[in-house]
Amino acid sequence: MTPEGSRRFAGRFAEALDNGFYRLAQGCLLSSIGIGTYLGEPTEEDDARYTAAVEAAVRKGVNVIDTAINYRHQRSERSIGAALKTLFGQGAASRDELLVCTKAGFLTPGALPEGILDSPEVAGRMHCMATAFLEDQIARSLSNLGLETIDVFYLHNPETQLRFVPRAVFEDRLRAAFATLERLCREGRIAAYGIATWDGLRLRQDSDLRLSLPRVAEIAREAAGEDCHFRFVQLPFNLAMPEAFTRAHQGEPPNHATLLELAARLGVTVVASAPLLQARLASSLPGRVRDAFPECWTDAQRALQFARSAPGITTALAGMSSLGHVEENLALSTVPPAPLERWLSLFETEA
Repeated sequence: MTPEGSRRFAGRFAEALDNGFYRLAQGCLLSSIGIGTYLGEPTEEDDARYTAAVEAAVRKGVNVIDTAINYRHQRSERSIGAALKTLFGQGAASRDELLVCTKAGFLTPGALPEGILDSPEVAGRMHCMATAFLEDQIARSLSNLGLETIDVFYLHNPETQLRFVPRAVFEDRLRAAFATLERLCREGRIAAYGIATWDGLRLRQDSDLRLSLPRVAEIAREAAGEDCHFRFVQLPFNLAMPEAFTRAHQGEPPNHATLLELAARLGVTVVASAPLLQARLASSLPGRVRDAFPECWTDAQRALQFARSAPGITTALAGMSSLGHVEENLALSTVPPAPLERWLSLFETEA
């Protein structure tokens, strides 16, 4: 993606653009709803559904596409690659208009470099951030996606390693990984990088698995200098997991702040995963939540509206493996984000 390409893409969706569907991040206009590709079975049927859903989402104004090499054992990446080939071939989108993101870190059946299981750099026989491993995984992802460059590459749940190695070893491995990713940026194989976490950025200071965003950013600068390409973080943010906004647990005392506040100070773009909590927030929401989003007519839309309306969230990634999901979720593309005062009312204590 380029700034010019993102503006060209957003300009084709005037109503969505006018209603704040696109947000400026890293110089580009990114859709506030992106398509995720996590759930599903490694079957041809789900391959076809994801390919169709990605095509439909892009045609409806989505320009953020998220996946990982381990999602459905590489098949999600390949489904996206098939969709991109069709979209580019039919002129529905250009390469510089889309932000394509993937991840690696977990060992994936069918995508294991030779001898990796015996490597001392593998944590718990499940996770690796070593240079050779990351280069191998990125080469496979580029092939799966049919691309020359990945726009955003995430280290996938790096906090997993803290279950198996001391923090000093973890930080050394993270520093080496960032140095590798910086080199791959210079070589044009990736354009930017970051970390995609589940627990790490939400946990309190006393947790052994906690990650401090300022410390992670500092390690990136140690590895690559002040102009490093560490520019994105991804973490769960939803009605049940709002810690990025509510928990002032990041940074060091006396300068604690929320993840969203510190990311803004550091110039790091925050992407929300699991806005529907894998469909658990897609139904049976309480009346108070329904009342807060009168512009929505389904609970799935309300949960997605909550995540994408949060101050500091650029894009909320919704898993969409069917055309019905695409249609329902992207009805929000012409609805403005919820006003801040109404959004904040959800955090008020009821008398």
